Formats: sequence, C-alpha cells, structure tokens
Amino acid sequence: MNSIVWFYFPARLAWRQLIFDRTKLIAATSGVLFACVLVFMQLGFRDSLYASAASAPTKLSGDLFLMHKQSEAMWRPVQFKRSELMRALGNPAVAEVYPLYLALAPFKNIETQVKRTLMVYGLDPDSMLFALEGLKIKQIELRLKDTALFDEFSRPEFGPISRLLELGRDVTEINDYKVRILGLFRMGVSFAADGNVITSDLNFMRIFPGRNLNDIDLGVIRLYPGVSAKQVQSELDDRLNEFVNIFTYDELLQYEKDYWANTAPIGFIFGFGTVMGLVVGLVIVYQILFTDIANHRNEFATLKAMGYEHGYFVRVVFASAFFLAILGFIPGYILSVGLYHLAESQIFMPMPMTLSKVMTVFMFILSMCAIAGLLAIRKLKSANPADMF
Repeated sequence: MNSIVWFYFPARLAWRQLIFDRTKLIAATSGVLFACVLVFMQLGFRDSLYASAASAPTKLSGDLFLMHKQSEAMWRPVQFKRSELMRALGNPAVAEVYPLYLALAPFKNIETQVKRTLMVYGLDPDSMLFALEGLKIKQIELRLKDTALFDEFSRPEFGPISRLLELGRDVTEINDYKVRILGLFRMGVSFAADGNVITSDLNFMRIFPGRNLNDIDLGVIRLYPGVSAKQVQSELDDRLNEFVNIFTYDELLQYEKDYWANTAPIGFIFGFGTVMGLVVGLVIVYQILFTDIANHRNEFATLKAMGYEHGYFVRVVFASAFFLAILGFIPGYILSVGLYHLAESQIFMPMPMTLSKVMTVFMFILSMCAIAGLLAIRKLKSANPADMF
C-alpha cells in the first residue's frame, strides 16, 4: 500500500499539471510522436536494408561458400580461379561444388526501351543453386541458348514482364545482348540492385563476353548428410589458398549484413538518423518539463514549505515524462504502421513491424523522456520557500 501511495499521488499531480494546459500537452505529445515515428522509420529502413542484403544469400542452396577476401559483398565480387573451388573436392566430406557468376548489367524495358541496371546470376541449370520454385520449373529450358529468368519481385521500372510474357513478348536485351525471358522467379530487390535475372553459366558468358568460365565470383559447396560444416570449413581452410574466405551459411548472411552496417555509408546514415530523432524528442520534452516546473515554481515552493520532500517532486517530474512517453508512443506507433505499408509499396522491400522492434522503440522513447526529466529536475532546486516571503 505504501508503495502505491508513494507513486500514486505524485503521478496524479503530474497528470493534472499536464492536462491543465492542453496546448502545451499537444506540443509535448507531438514532439514525442515525431521522435517515435523517426526512430521507427530509421529502424525500419535499416532492417529492410539488412533483409534485402540477404535476399539472395538466404535462397542459396549450399553448406559452405567460397569468396575472395577482397570481395566486400556478393554484389561487389572479386573473381578467383575455378580451380580453387575444384580443390575442395579433395575433402571426402564434400559431395558437390558449383561456381556462381555475378555481375551488374543494364536491362532494356521491353515496352519503353529504357535501360535500368539489375543483377545477373549465372549458374549451371542442373545445380539448382537457388531454392526457387521458378528456377526448378524452368530448369531444363534454361539450358537453351540466350534464355533467362526474371525476378517477379523486381521494381516495376523494368516493365510488366509477367503480362508481356502472356502476350508472347519475351525478347529483351541484357548488357546489349538479346535474350528470351522464359519465366519468372521470386527473390526480391536490394539496395544494390533493383532487379535480378538468372541465366545459365554459358549464357552468362555470352552476355558478358569479357568473362570466362575459369574466373568465378562465388563457390558453393555441398556436403554429405550428417557432416559437420564447421569441421569441413576448418579442414578446407588449411587446404585452400589464403586469399579465399570460407563461409558457412550463417556466416555468409552475417558477412552481407556487416557490409551494409559497417562498410557502406547508408548503414551509418540510418543509425545517425535514429540518434538525431531521439535528440530532437529529448530537447522538446525537456523544454516542456522545464517550462512546466518554472511556471509552477511558487506552487512547488509552497509544497516544500508544507513539508514535502525533494524526492516527491522528482517522482512528479518522472511521472510527467512517463505520461508523455505513453501519449506520444501510441499514436506514433499507429502512424508508423501506416508508413511502413506505404514504404513497402514504394521501395518493394519488406518492412515488418515486429514485436521486438516495438519494444525497442518504446524503451528508446521512455529512456529519452526519462533523461529529459532528469535534466529538468535541476530547476526544482531553485524552488525555495523563502523566496515566497
């Protein structure tokens, strides 16, 4: 009971102070709401960045992956010799190895004839390196000369490929080379590429005449069932040359995310935007609480003269900060959900509103308001009962 009283009466006083001046309350709530939405959007774009960065790796079908150590990410690969991948077959636990070729190239919109860059993947059609339903259906046809598959989740600027395929208009150009689109698959765009195309390794060489089959971008290794990927990784690390990285599936995903988070400037931008949103909200809440204390300085002094301790007023200020956090977070969350759906429809990348994200942002906003309250408490020290007489 004492603990309830300890918080209830300061909280009641704080609530009445907040609702006494509705204009000031709306201003404070709007500041918290702005900070909440800004943090939600920055975290949403950041998570969308990481999800899109792993859109291709997550669909790879393999146990271990070889990549040149100078490759910053899959979309910026450095080639290495195919013979290095073949050496992995010397390990008795290795069942199959397949090369994967990657390159950015302009894709001509069949309707508008406008070119836009996308990612081209070259692979052995029999390898099924990507776990994609569309690739499985067109596996045999993909062996034909000058054929390719198009990512249905690519940006619309590449044209209505699905509708054009139904009309029989399936011929376009990739890197100024004519190819026929056989069908569609679903992978998803990323910050590196607005679309994706899969073709056979031989067609890849025709599209990029400067490339050859001996220089590969990524090596995919499949192990026999029941074999420890970590153990084979360690054994291959001793066998292969030092300029090649050997990743497990999870390590490859993390490597791609780390590039965007730490190497690419866009990761820093999203993080900095999150911090700035919190700083702006903190300043607004601090100004509201500080002004509220200043305007009721005589009232606080009177309460001190009546015997109320300083801790009581501290609880009042922190209760005000808590109420502002709640009042700003709820509409901020609702608005952010709508903005997430709007952003998904425009950038064609997933922006899920997860429970962990909601809790994280709420703790950020609550901490922001608490810090603002802590800074505003200093004004209470000037509420001296002697000043009233």
